[in-house]
Amino acid sequence: MRRQIFQSRKLADVRYDVRGPILVEAQRLEAEGHKILKLNIGNPAPFGFEAPEGIQAAMIHTLGESQGYSDSRGIYAARTAVANYYQSHGLTGVGVDDVYIGNGVSELISMILQAYTDNGDEILVPAPDYPLWTGAVTLSGGKAVHYLCDESNGWNPDLADIEAKITDRTKALVVINPNNPTGAVYSEDIVKGLAEIARRHELVLFSDEIYEKILFDGHVHHHTATFAGDDVLCITFSGLSKAYQVCGYRAGWAVITGPKDIAADFIEGITLLANMRMCANVPGQQAIQTALGGYQSIDEYIVPGGRFYDQSKLAWKLLNEIPGVSCVEPQGALYVFPRLDPDVYPIEDDQAFVIELLRAKKILVTHGTGFNWPHPDHFRLVALPDTSVLTEAIGRIASFLETKRA
Repeated sequence: MRRQIFQSRKLADVRYDVRGPILVEAQRLEAEGHKILKLNIGNPAPFGFEAPEGIQAAMIHTLGESQGYSDSRGIYAARTAVANYYQSHGLTGVGVDDVYIGNGVSELISMILQAYTDNGDEILVPAPDYPLWTGAVTLSGGKAVHYLCDESNGWNPDLADIEAKITDRTKALVVINPNNPTGAVYSEDIVKGLAEIARRHELVLFSDEIYEKILFDGHVHHHTATFAGDDVLCITFSGLSKAYQVCGYRAGWAVITGPKDIAADFIEGITLLANMRMCANVPGQQAIQTALGGYQSIDEYIVPGGRFYDQSKLAWKLLNEIPGVSCVEPQGALYVFPRLDPDVYPIEDDQAFVIELLRAKKILVTHGTGFNWPHPDHFRLVALPDTSVLTEAIGRIASFLETKRA
């Protein structure tokens, strides 16, 4: 018998269930000829959202000068545009050299955690979280310690729970605001509280703000770096994917603020890893200056009558009408995260539940434990289809749930 070839043991505890076994099952059903409505990934393009014409034109116009490697940190015009953006939001200390461009935020999260995390280091990550954070912490040799977000308080982080989970191995605090998967947008007091915890315990702040422009009903996004100030190192992650409907361009950035003098060695490590991957996709970088400085088409989508707004509110309303289902009203982002009352739906394995839903109703959603929520009583649904499709999809979910009531 030939020697078997196995994956690295480093992957033993790494999960990314958004594209895990549920997607494999969906692909199997598609191969059999079934049409699957995929509500598991926040990818606007399949639902009719297109990049603004100006951004497409900027990429096309600069293709001729995008054939070689760029500076490993990113092209100068893109980094300047990002620095100017944060300066205009009150972070006046941000300069071009504080900006790193990446192949989306996902690459930068993995790269920066690799530069920072030693084996056994603890990183505080919200529950529920975007699972890339937990997976990337684990792959870098660290331990993701999940602090609870409070569903009864609009899914805001439980600051006391964060404090209770800090040990002498804790090195960083992850903030996801606006939140994926819950749609929460954190208040000024909450963001200040998170920054103060980091200050008191000398933690680095990692702030994932990719949905910062997708806000409803007058809710305001507060940059974590604003309250981190000059004495807490903060790395802010954002990009074009969601607000500009260009997920495939892979144009994201990380911005370093705070006491960079005491983090020189860490920053040198980030630069080393940036150099090793040569550079981010150059055509995608060319879109950044035009996007940040041009017409903000997202504004049309996030008000009543706009698709992001109307679809999010419709999904929230329809889910709450299902017996035994409750859903906190999303304040931003692209998702709803409904709860299934365990007394009505005694689910023990939520991954098996969503696979059964997929097979029965051809609707693909993601189970709540896939976002490191500790109980099998939630699922995430992407609110990107138009209202007629969304109504049909949630109707199918309601019909399926009728068969599952205790």
